[in-house]
Amino acid sequence: MSAPPALQIREANAHLAAVHRRAAELEARLEAAERTVSAQAERLTLQDQQLRSALDELGHAKDREIAALQEQLLTSEAAIRSLQAAVRQRDELIQQLQPRAKLLQDICRRRPPLAALLADLAEAERLGPLPASDPGHLLPSGPGPPLANSTGEKADQDHPQPTMFGTTV
Repeated sequence: MSAPPALQIREANAHLAAVHRRAAELEARLEAAERTVSAQAERLTLQDQQLRSALDELGHAKDREIAALQEQLLTSEAAIRSLQAAVRQRDELIQQLQPRAKLLQDICRRRPPLAALLADLAEAERLGPLPASDPGHLLPSGPGPPLANSTGEKADQDHPQPTMFGTTV
């Protein structure tokens, strides 16, 4: 075989040089892409670690908050039980005091007539006893039964009790 012509050799050498440059260019781009992918992988790994750490911290914070809320719930339940016991005691006291309250209401309702009665008794006491009357001098209404003590007891004939007005209040 014969040697290839010089033009073909130069063309082949130029072609080989272009292929070589293209290969070097592709290798450089590949290295740049590998560095980019490696940097992205590192960033993603770091970000994943940060997110896992933040998620763990959130989990711990949630657990602490749940524990605090459970403690608060227990405290609130104890306070509720205490308040319910106090309400029961007050209800019992109210039940005990209701008859007394009714009695006091009755007393207050009866007070004005009682005060008027006491005022009338005081007026009667101020007027004093009737003057000693002579048997010939009768009251205009005529003879009547002898005056008796207001106690409702029969007067002892030997020891008649005088009729007097007075109060014990």
